[in-house]
Amino acid sequence: MPKPVLRTVTRSQGNNRALKEGRVGLPDFELAFEEVEPLVKGFRRMVRELAYDVSEMALTTYLCAKAHGVRFTALPVFLVRDFHHGAIQVNRGAGLRTGKDFEGRRVGVNRGYTVTTGVWARAILEEEYGTDLSQVTWVRSGEEHVAEFVPPPNVVPLEEGHDLAADLASDVLPAAVGAAVDHPEVVPFVENPFAAGVAALKGRGLYPINHLVVVKDEVLAAHPGLAAQLFEAFAASKRLYVEELRAGRIAEPKRADKVALAALEVMDDPLPYGIEPNRKVLETLMGHAVTQGIIPAQMDIERLFAEEVRGLVG
Repeated sequence: MPKPVLRTVTRSQGNNRALKEGRVGLPDFELAFEEVEPLVKGFRRMVRELAYDVSEMALTTYLCAKAHGVRFTALPVFLVRDFHHGAIQVNRGAGLRTGKDFEGRRVGVNRGYTVTTGVWARAILEEEYGTDLSQVTWVRSGEEHVAEFVPPPNVVPLEEGHDLAADLASDVLPAAVGAAVDHPEVVPFVENPFAAGVAALKGRGLYPINHLVVVKDEVLAAHPGLAAQLFEAFAASKRLYVEELRAGRIAEPKRADKVALAALEVMDDPLPYGIEPNRKVLETLMGHAVTQGIIPAQMDIERLFAEEVRGLVG
């Protein structure tokens, strides 16, 4: 009997490469990988259309989607982690030198207000620099993935005909989060942001999660055991990647590799999968999602994940 084939979207990178190349597989299922560029288009299609059986998904988008009843459920497979101090950029001439200087200003947000990088960047402004986020007007440059989401009153759209990068470069907007603008007049708010991210990891355990994996509820219901097989396959692929990191076999490290290598300095596994080793960061992100007006209240962490994988660590 042929194995069920599952339409799957996940961007190729170190920790899933063995799975996508077929060096790791599932005993009872086949994954048919589809490439979506940019990946955020896949997120939107999954949220709005349930277009795939298995999909990589931004963490805050997932929380927002679950709050609005979208019928998919996550696995605690955290494919992407990053440091976000560098996501806060300012115009040189805007005079933003402290966190309080952001208050009363209009600050750009790349794409939607619920984008996970933006949530983490705003959290850094609040926790490390004392910014009252409610006193900032957040100017989003695009729509949210979750169409039903209603933003807080201090979130407004970018004016028609405007470009976020151009507005930041010309000081129409004094700052932005998540925009990655390359312009002589645009600089990081945090000096040496990668080092600041490493320091936050070492000093207070801040190791932000960006992406996880979701599966359509109807697919999970139709295939008992699938969630566990997916978890184990992703974890096996990740372990091969971590071996390469430890052995120094990555000749040209990309951003994700550099983050994982920095994490290896303070933990045995730089990409832990499972609820328990990630509970603190999940609680932190959820708390910020509440205070930033993205979800109405705290959600039960266990219930965010498929029942058969809640106790798995890999």
